[in-house]
Amino acid sequence: MPSAKRPTFAKPDAASIDLHVLNQDDCKNWLASAPAETANWAQANGFRGSIGQSLTIPGENGQPKQALVGYGTAKDRTRHRFILAGALSALPSGTYRLVEGIANEERPAECLGWLLSQYRFDRYKSGQAADKFLVAPEGVDVSRIETLAAGEFLTRDLINTPASDMGPSELQDATRELADQHGAHLEINADKDLLTQNFPMIYTVGRASDRRPRLLDMRWGNNGPKLTLVGKGVCFDTGGLNLKPGSSMGLMKKDMGGAANVLGLAHIIMALGLPVQLRVLIPAVENSVSANAFRPGDVLTARNRMTVEINNTDAEGRLVLADALAYAAEESPDLLISMATLTGAARVAVGPDLAPFYTDDDADAQTICATAVASADPVWRMPFHAPYEKMIEPQIADLDNAPSGGFAGSITAALFLRRFAGESRYMHFDIYGWTPTDAPARPKGGALQGARALFEALPQMLKL
Repeated sequence: MPSAKRPTFAKPDAASIDLHVLNQDDCKNWLASAPAETANWAQANGFRGSIGQSLTIPGENGQPKQALVGYGTAKDRTRHRFILAGALSALPSGTYRLVEGIANEERPAECLGWLLSQYRFDRYKSGQAADKFLVAPEGVDVSRIETLAAGEFLTRDLINTPASDMGPSELQDATRELADQHGAHLEINADKDLLTQNFPMIYTVGRASDRRPRLLDMRWGNNGPKLTLVGKGVCFDTGGLNLKPGSSMGLMKKDMGGAANVLGLAHIIMALGLPVQLRVLIPAVENSVSANAFRPGDVLTARNRMTVEINNTDAEGRLVLADALAYAAEESPDLLISMATLTGAARVAVGPDLAPFYTDDDADAQTICATAVASADPVWRMPFHAPYEKMIEPQIADLDNAPSGGFAGSITAALFLRRFAGESRYMHFDIYGWTPTDAPARPKGGALQGARALFEALPQMLKL
């Protein structure tokens, strides 16, 4: 369900503590020109402007009157995201007002990091509420930054919710709430006969669960280019008959991270009024084990009549996405994007922080890579490597859902999906959707990946 916790800046007229952000190269000169008590206090506490350092300067009454935060060197900053947020844990509660030290072009990302630090997942366990607030600096678009943060809060909440409370019907409810919030239309395909006839692979993957599979189809906007987002909504993945070991199943509540990411992105698009005709398709299923589970060796027929040999029931995400992509392609959108927690191979290739993406359009790739840097949302382009096409072509069907050998797992999965995108201009993100350890502005748990970079790139990609 959409998060009720909206991240906010402090009111402009709020009483505040002056915040000085000092890079390491200039820190010595700044302290030399500061009042003696400030310089002496900084020296006594070893403050040198290094990244991660923060220091509160007390006033005569003992209350904080200033705060210093280290910004490191230019080289240091290339190795860190959300530097300002990284200093918050050592600052006292209160409201802060930036006085100096962050360049105009860096302010949006640093302010976003501050707002993202307000996130708390407290559905099951209460915790300390956010108690450090920032007055928006001059030149920062308050509404835009708050909306970007709210989109990520939504995604985090959806992924962090365990499968017991986030199955296909609950994911449907969350999509309904978002649609109602923005005046969008939601169509739900959950009838067994309709699914078996129209979306046979979505039905087959989800039929073993007593939680009915479904395809969610949300539309918003009547003018502008057609943008379709498809998100993998596997609400829990046991691996099916190719059962995962317990160590691999523990995080499978996040296997609907693609759906959560496209819903977070959709919120941002709708809230900020991007002039597009937006469509969001989410195949929502649970991959379970029962007597009627689909089997290794089965051959399935997709919506577009292509046949798929099942060599691993744990490669189910590409199956449900295939039906949704084929459905999306029938309308020939101007841009078709899928997001999914699809392969472990992508994590091996680039780790948990980077969002690998695939596109045949060099201009789109360059645009996304540029906006990713500016929005502190790192991505990495991967190749649709055509010579690997033969790896996904078995002997008895059109496609193989799990090529043997283990090589190029993320690439072969992306090539598989591209077969269902028709002639559409297509882009695919193989995300992780999870932060494995606490980091500045990114607590351990569900994560939005690639969506901010995408949002910032869309105006150029769609010529808005």
